[in-house]
Amino acid sequence: MKPRPAPPPGFEEQRHPALLRLAHWAMALAVLTLIFSGWRIYDSSPIFPFRIPEAITLGGGIQAQLAWHNDPGVATAIAWHFAAMWLLAGAYLTFLLYGVFSGHFRRDFLPLTPRSFLADFVAALRFRLGHKLGEYNAVQKLFYWGVIGLVALMLTSGIAIWKPVQTAPLVSLFGGFQGARLVHFLGMSGLFAFLLVHVALVLLVPRTLQSMILGRARMRIHSASGAKE
Repeated sequence: MKPRPAPPPGFEEQRHPALLRLAHWAMALAVLTLIFSGWRIYDSSPIFPFRIPEAITLGGGIQAQLAWHNDPGVATAIAWHFAAMWLLAGAYLTFLLYGVFSGHFRRDFLPLTPRSFLADFVAALRFRLGHKLGEYNAVQKLFYWGVIGLVALMLTSGIAIWKPVQTAPLVSLFGGFQGARLVHFLGMSGLFAFLLVHVALVLLVPRTLQSMILGRARMRIHSASGAKE
């Protein structure tokens, strides 16, 4: 793969090729659909002593669904869930292949050491962690590796729930069917928390959204202090 062209002097730059952007937005759409439809499915057989409010679930109004299909929207939610599952699987595989063969993972998410993470984490807690457009700090690197693992966990636990008989060895790895459901729910919670943090950070540095939409974003560097406009 060709090396990245250097930005003009006095600027820092972030680039995202079209394939990476397509995989990113496809995964974002799939994960949101999975979360909201999954909440409706969860409500039909909760594993914790609470239910998700219907208004923030995907599956249609319960009364309307009961009148039309004699079902409280669970069948509709499952249909959305399966459609989003295949979208996520395709986009995730595309992202993994691109990350490995383009050098994206090696270049942007490595190296990562406990010392670098601890230093950046402490700096973040003290609100002294700087940001350079196009570069990931150790905290971000760990979070991205974590969400890559979470998506894999969600897909495998979801398959175990979907086909528990055919995937009995996989189900046993999760401690049984209910264990797979528990892992799936906790994995969803982790992904939802990541999305909240991710969106908050994008709002703090909106140029990163520009690069993920348009493919490139630049930011001028003040030579005196290193601060950015």
